[in-house]
Amino acid sequence: MHILFLTDNFPPEGNAPASRTFEHAREWVNKGHKVTVITCAPNFPEGKVFEGYQNKWLSKQKIKGISVWRVKTYITANQGFIKRTIDFVSFMVSSMFFGLFVRKVDVVVGTSPQFFTVISAWALAKFKRAPFVFELRDIWPASITAVGAMRGSWIIEILEKLELFLYRQADLIISVTHSFKSELQNRGVSADKIKVVLNGVDLSKYKPLPEKDKEFSEKYHLQGKFVAGYIGTHGLAHALDSIIEAAELLKAEDHIRVVFAGGGADRSRLERLVETKGLSNIVMIPRQPKENMQKIWSLCDVSLVSLRDTPLFSTVIPSKIFESMAMGLPIIISVPEGESTDIIRTQKVGLVIPPENSNSFVKAILKLEKDEDLYRDLADYSLLAASKYNRKILASEMLSHIEELGFSGG
Repeated sequence: MHILFLTDNFPPEGNAPASRTFEHAREWVNKGHKVTVITCAPNFPEGKVFEGYQNKWLSKQKIKGISVWRVKTYITANQGFIKRTIDFVSFMVSSMFFGLFVRKVDVVVGTSPQFFTVISAWALAKFKRAPFVFELRDIWPASITAVGAMRGSWIIEILEKLELFLYRQADLIISVTHSFKSELQNRGVSADKIKVVLNGVDLSKYKPLPEKDKEFSEKYHLQGKFVAGYIGTHGLAHALDSIIEAAELLKAEDHIRVVFAGGGADRSRLERLVETKGLSNIVMIPRQPKENMQKIWSLCDVSLVSLRDTPLFSTVIPSKIFESMAMGLPIIISVPEGESTDIIRTQKVGLVIPPENSNSFVKAILKLEKDEDLYRDLADYSLLAASKYNRKILASEMLSHIEELGFSGG
């Protein structure tokens, strides 16, 4: 089977969508299938092309047996509705055009959250007379209004109608949460064609190290410190001000450090805020290449997960909770009650606190720092739970759903 997969994020980008697509595609190739990925020059989240790459009309490479076609797009940082929309549309057009030249395709997969990529996948599937699979990683454009990037308007109404059209056109929808499936069912999409394949973690790359990485620990003066870390995208959705406020309340606790590692639309503002407040107990580590992430995670004693207090985010499962589990870390999760908080409680891997609540962050961090028995129990359960979210198994699940479609593409 030849799978054509369209995504605007792919390694060496290290965000969750890039990791999921690569790890799934790698497993499908290992099972004997052919996978062609159409993506763009790596640039997320800063909007700067990574070293060693160019924003060319078309470049091809092989990564772990995956055929990767990179197409030219309008590149901008992960912020600003208009510029990002131009970015998305440019990828839609480029991927659609060059996708015409990918031969003997059996199935076309397009991945959200922004569905301009999925429009391209739908059009290519029509042209090639192949099944069309919509991988749903976010409810878009609702997520735009949820973070305040754009208020409800006629543009949003048009996008929502287009979104519903694509759901109905899809032969198969792969949702990353059960909540998304329920949302689509409530909007009249047939439950029969919606399958849930959760996010997960590559257990071959994420596992506890014997001790904190010496080089990074010394570089950022974290030796002998209890480290609460937020590792991942610094976006408008993540309510990271509450963690900074918690760190400010913890200033007197010199043995505690709060680490931010990653990049994103809100990173620069957060850096300025930390500098303005003079918070020496906060350590800002820039975005790292994927191969360094296990070392960065090793610096943490506790993983912090945060989202804004918006109803939509009760349906979201941040992928960093699975990486936290694989690293054997207790999790402090500050998100609206929903699927994520259910996982944390059911698996007994951390503490659930109200969203956007700095005082609760302080209490939770101090509790885990002082209560060694609780800390050890949560850490042990976290490591045990990771095996339930093994990316290799989840990739096989998604593949089996795709195989059930049958093929007649070209």
